Amino acid sequence: MAATSGMNHLGLTVADLDASTAFFAQALGWEVLARDDTYPRTTVSDGAMRLTLWQAHPEPEIVAFARRTNVGLHHLAMTVESEARLNDLAQTLRDYPGVTIEFMPELVGQGPRRHMIFTDPGGLRLELIWDGAD
Repeated sequence: MAATSGMNHLGLTVADLDASTAFFAQALGWEVLARDDTYPRTTVSDGAMRLTLWQAHPEPEIVAFARRTNVGLHHLAMTVESEARLNDLAQTLRDYPGVTIEFMPELVGQGPRRHMIFTDPGGLRLELIWDGAD
């Protein structure tokens, strides 16, 4: 039996706290639960998952995560409830300022699951995935 019982929250460091917080709230519809400008950090939630976003210290310089050479979070995958929702979000993200699309929705392996990967304005590598069952 596991000694833990699920994720309480995930803390992520971002290059631009305001841009990442706005992205989660505006593009994905998440709720901003808290903000602490003394640290600085925000907490956002989709109702099932909670993230704490921490502002990276800019000195001497912010270094972007390289998924093939750094130890740490490779990406965060979030479930969407339908293929239509995935496609709608893909169109929103394509035009969202500061978002870089790695690839638009495509099959995972042979399908029927579909997913897309992108980077948010604060530098987080994110995935949206539909499990293939409407």
